[in-house]
Amino acid sequence: MNDKKADLAGPGIGSYDELETILPRDYKSLLTPRETQKAIFEVKNYIEENLCRELNLMMVQVPLIVDVESGVNDLLDRDGSRTPIQFHISNDYEKNPVDAQVVQAATKWKRMALKQFDMQSGEGICTDMKAVRKDYFLDHDHSAYVDQWDWELAITEDQRNLQFLTEVIKKLWKVIKGAENHVQKLFPQLKTNKYPDLPDQLTFLHAEDILDRYPDLPRKQRETQILQEHPAIFIYGIGWPLKDGYPHEMRAADYDDWVSETLSADGRPMHGLNGDILVWNPVTRRRHELTSMGIRVNAETLKLQLEMADQLDFLSFPYHQAIINNEIPLSIGGGIGQSRTYMSILKKAHLGEVSVTVWPKILKEMCAAKNIHVLE
Repeated sequence: MNDKKADLAGPGIGSYDELETILPRDYKSLLTPRETQKAIFEVKNYIEENLCRELNLMMVQVPLIVDVESGVNDLLDRDGSRTPIQFHISNDYEKNPVDAQVVQAATKWKRMALKQFDMQSGEGICTDMKAVRKDYFLDHDHSAYVDQWDWELAITEDQRNLQFLTEVIKKLWKVIKGAENHVQKLFPQLKTNKYPDLPDQLTFLHAEDILDRYPDLPRKQRETQILQEHPAIFIYGIGWPLKDGYPHEMRAADYDDWVSETLSADGRPMHGLNGDILVWNPVTRRRHELTSMGIRVNAETLKLQLEMADQLDFLSFPYHQAIINNEIPLSIGGGIGQSRTYMSILKKAHLGEVSVTVWPKILKEMCAAKNIHVLE
């Protein structure tokens, strides 16, 4: 059970000795570095345009830094293991200083922004979000630099259900799969039997069902096993404690709703109006997360989740007060990893092939020895 507890947060690779055994040994990029850059922006433009069309979103500006007092920075989980970069702006000779943080994600900010941009039910926003997460172990698909399509859609109370969540996820998958089809028309070498394409349809499973199938395995190993059978899945209900006493993964208590009671397709009681899209990466031969998303907390479920997480003191923040007082819209939203998506669609072995950031010397040398050329 200790392995299960350790598997609740973090990337799951703990050393470069382990990573050396995981990186592919027979890799050759299907695109040159120059072709890769062209393909990246084809995918980017396709996803932004079509995600906005499918979900009725508009592109908006998004912050890189936020005021600490706002409480809108994303803590990513509820165990305190991932903390944002914080700095002091002395401003006006310390007469009017600002304590700021670099965002880790724009999850909370987006919901506040729905009100700022006067979004009504059925309308929403999409952002080209950049962030820094300094507490990751830097491996093949985890970077200190994060780029996401962070999106948020205003909804009504009667849309806070599993059916509506599922409909939105299917639209999102249609866009991702469409981007793959689009870029393969421009770069036909991306279609190869060596690395199968993404499936046309997602398989929807609840975290509890996956635990039932693999009760003795930690979370990431359960995901790896199920992806052998279904290479693209959406996992419902991430954050609620499962029957073994552990959540599928830790989730922050103040954005996704993971406590609401739901029913499975065959009528069994479940919890959670959120989840993740995971795919099998045939290049790395590993699980590959593309997006986390969910219907957001309302006043009732926010209080319950903060109580379960022992974080009721958060209720003093403006963001949390806005939810309690029904001052901002009910919503659904998520973050689609841009570089993660490029890596999957362009059939790359490493995030560094599609994004420019910092990597330790040991990792760059390891990649070079395996014909994986990270961008400098």
